[in-house]
Amino acid sequence: MPAAAAVPKISSVQKLVLYETRARYFLVGSNPAETKYRVLKIDRTEPKDLVIIDDKHVYTQQEVRELLGRLDLGNRTKIGQKGSSGLSRAVSAFGVVGFVRFLEGYYIVLITKRRKMADIGGHAIYKIEDTNMIYIPNDSVRVTHPDEARYLRIFQNVDLSSNFYFSYSYDLSHSLQYNLTVLRMPLETLKTETTQTRQESFDIFEDEGLSTQGGSGVFGICSKPYEKYVWNGKLLEPVKNTVHRDWLLYIIHGFCGQSKLLIYGRPIYVTLIARRSSKFAGTRFLKRGANCEGDVANEVETEQILYDASVMSFSAGSYSSYVQVRGSVPLYWSQDISTMMPKPPITLDQADPFAHVAALHFDQMLQRFGSPIIILNLVKEREKRKHERILSEELVAAVTYLNQFLPPEHAIIYIPWDMAKYTKSKLCNVLDRLNVIAESVVKKTGFFVNRPDSYCSILRPDEKWNELGGYVVSTGRLQTGVLRTNCVDCLDRTNTAQFMVGKCALAYQLYSLGLIDKPNLQFDTDAVRLFEELYEDHGDTLSLQYGGSQLVHRVKTYRKIAPWTQHSKDIMQTLSRYYSNAFSDADRQDSINLFLGVFKPTEGKPHLWELPTDFYLHHKNTLSLSQTRRSYTYWWTAGVLKHLPLPFDEVTCAENRYKLTVKKFHKYEEEIDIHNEFFRPYELSSFDETFCLAMTNSTRDFMPKNVGIDPSPFTVRKPDETGKSVLGNKSNREETVLQRKTAASAPPPPSEEAVSSSSEDDSGTDKEDEGAVSQRSTPVKVTDTGDNTKITENVVQSTKDVYGVNLSDVPSEDDLTVYTRFVQLGQSLHKQDKSSQQFCSKHHLDRVINLIPISSFSQDNIYEVQPPRADRKSIEIFHAHIQAGKGNMQPLGKDDFLMYREYIRNRYL
Repeated sequence: MPAAAAVPKISSVQKLVLYETRARYFLVGSNPAETKYRVLKIDRTEPKDLVIIDDKHVYTQQEVRELLGRLDLGNRTKIGQKGSSGLSRAVSAFGVVGFVRFLEGYYIVLITKRRKMADIGGHAIYKIEDTNMIYIPNDSVRVTHPDEARYLRIFQNVDLSSNFYFSYSYDLSHSLQYNLTVLRMPLETLKTETTQTRQESFDIFEDEGLSTQGGSGVFGICSKPYEKYVWNGKLLEPVKNTVHRDWLLYIIHGFCGQSKLLIYGRPIYVTLIARRSSKFAGTRFLKRGANCEGDVANEVETEQILYDASVMSFSAGSYSSYVQVRGSVPLYWSQDISTMMPKPPITLDQADPFAHVAALHFDQMLQRFGSPIIILNLVKEREKRKHERILSEELVAAVTYLNQFLPPEHAIIYIPWDMAKYTKSKLCNVLDRLNVIAESVVKKTGFFVNRPDSYCSILRPDEKWNELGGYVVSTGRLQTGVLRTNCVDCLDRTNTAQFMVGKCALAYQLYSLGLIDKPNLQFDTDAVRLFEELYEDHGDTLSLQYGGSQLVHRVKTYRKIAPWTQHSKDIMQTLSRYYSNAFSDADRQDSINLFLGVFKPTEGKPHLWELPTDFYLHHKNTLSLSQTRRSYTYWWTAGVLKHLPLPFDEVTCAENRYKLTVKKFHKYEEEIDIHNEFFRPYELSSFDETFCLAMTNSTRDFMPKNVGIDPSPFTVRKPDETGKSVLGNKSNREETVLQRKTAASAPPPPSEEAVSSSSEDDSGTDKEDEGAVSQRSTPVKVTDTGDNTKITENVVQSTKDVYGVNLSDVPSEDDLTVYTRFVQLGQSLHKQDKSSQQFCSKHHLDRVINLIPISSFSQDNIYEVQPPRADRKSIEIFHAHIQAGKGNMQPLGKDDFLMYREYIRNRYL
């Protein structure tokens, strides 16, 4: 496989310490190995302005110690005084979320706790566990304001420890396809840009670093984040142009989960990442439809990533991904919640005969995903009283109008399907119909894989594989276009539909990596159960963020295999959602508006809580008229149509190269060494606490205890076998589920605590929490250890279950003779070892049996084993394996071809 032209640049600021004096804060950041340091100086004497100085210098550890020592000495009250320190350590952190100001001075928001949630090719993804807000100006210059504390409380209502994620080296705001496409930019292009930076109108290269002329080096690339999915963009604006790039840590909001699929010992990581849009963000009934810029409510981009974890490198490994989107219907519509009805009437707020807002929305999608854009509309089509059908009629009219001006091959595809109607029918299987839709969608869009088609798919061509769409390149396949799914809320029905499409795409991804022989996956297999649990966690998390409760209807509900206890939980989730929408959503909406910078407190203007509505904050055209009017016919951005079906954002052109920061490094620099970043050889690590062992495992958590002779994760299990009741540490979860079932019969009174704790409930009867080290976004409390002891007693398995044979009660006479002989040999050898050499007479050795070792081990007994020396051929094979892991494949010899041909003839012909 060809080597990548570049590698992702790893941030050199991952550990931070904030030091404090009366006049300044000093923020010292270092890389994990603590060999390179950067220092920010923050002025504390300005009451309302933010003054930050970054000298852009890279310090060594010794230089930083000397600098801090001089600062400590210079800030003491008396020269030579040792009792009071002039420089005190305030807090340790892992990153800067940003800076914010309300009515007084600025605050700095620091990440103080983090937890690893996923790993993509050695690039770690962390979840924020705790943060700290520190007021910058000192007390002597502080100008107090009576409403400052209230704004601070509203800002902190956005819980940064709940589903906010970041990475030091992987761009979470972009898809895997975009990130790897950037890395595969032709090396000649990078060299050309390097030598011509002075002649271009822009400079994508930093001034620091190695000379770009000649020499051996590796290009490290940082891409500009996609602003729609960045949630701290406004918080970093005050320092964006004054500090080094490594200080800027962009965070996303949504969901991130990862599980390990073991295929006969081969580790395949299945990752699910959901990016929630920060544009027109809010809660369920307060944010509906779209704003004037084409941003829709509850817009979430979900990406499933599959890769072989046995090879870590982006250039040599096998990676695949599939992206789909959910979002509210792109129209001007809303629901009036003042009536206190469970389903408030839907109102179209503004006539849009030329589909202006829909055009803006689909233009964004064409730029990011290419064509075709496929709309799966799940709202009701037939109703006694017109309710959801209002949205369907308007959406059909908008899509029909926009398609008039697009070329037919790039037209928007509209698929209406009344999912609620099919669910009520006893004759129709909802998931079977969704599976048909999913197959047609994946065939149109294709998926991303960074390797060419396997030779096995050429030998055994599959009809479905040959009909697959997308864009085929020399290095693999690209996904072109995207599926956009919506219902009214984009929660329950949408999550089930996305799961079915994701399941279909997962089969193609596994097939493309050569792991299954046909692109098809069945329900009740370990692989699909693992994937279903990921999607249910994903759906619960997104539903809590937007709707205030977990999912009401799940995949099991639509499969009609949910137990009777699920109905009571559904009722509780419905009540929790209704309470949250009626009483707490307004406060949550204010917090989101303040956190995202949609509302900025200003002296002399109405406060946030005094506004009757936030409509004017999200629709900027209500405050000022736009100077330019978009065309009603050419509604797409210039240049987008020329590159379709490829997305414009991934095309190599001057506009996209402007979004990259490229720097040339020596090949052993830490900023590009992902091996050092992942394995951390300078740290003491506990093997039992490593992330790869803590994550959900298909063999440990899903494979039934009596697996027999077929441990494949693609084998269909019986319904009673498909559970996670294998290990003792899983059994306490059954007790937890039983307790929740009992508690569900006595619903707690509606309160904010009850609503927030609903995130800790399980999604279904067989959906347990992940134990002490959970990889789920909403951990669940387990029962006491006293209960666990009783449960573990029932987990002891028979020898028939474990080994497949029954051990007889009494061994046979021949077996006893063999065992007695074995014991005598051991005793004789023990006597020989304990005897002194001077008493080893011939008479003493008569009772000892002298055995000649026949193994490759020179010393091989029950007391010591000396390993054999590896021969030259074995060493050569091992070195070839290491080189293959680095992407340096050795040419196959004649014997290799003959052996492979013989294997194919015996296996398939």
